[in-house]
Amino acid sequence: QVQLTESGGGLVQAGGSLRLSCEASRRIFRIDTMGWYRQAPGKGRELVATITGGGATNYADSVKGRFTISKDNGQNTVYLQMNSLKPEDTGVYFCYFHQPPATIEASARDYWGQGTRVTVSS
Repeated sequence: QVQLTESGGGLVQAGGSLRLSCEASRRIFRIDTMGWYRQAPGKGRELVATITGGGATNYADSVKGRFTISKDNGQNTVYLQMNSLKPEDTGVYFCYFHQPPATIEASARDYWGQGTRVTVSS
């Protein structure tokens, strides 16, 4: 069973920075998208950023210009550099890997981490 493990969360003052990392317990082949979601207290999970195998990135409007997603394909690792943090960035951050179907009959699969908590104080 493959596990994704996030690290790098913590408590930081507004305006500060954190770098999140997410690593798979073993190599997962045919991952076409990696990404980060977050869940603020009392709210649903929302997309933060994604990156494709080709390196194309997508960001939520609320984090554009402040967050940067990157990856290391060889190590099945994805990162999220978070700068100029705001109190509204507080939440649990989850990473995920998307594996498309191997055949027409197969199903896609999403792998999720357990989350790392980010708290931004004002």
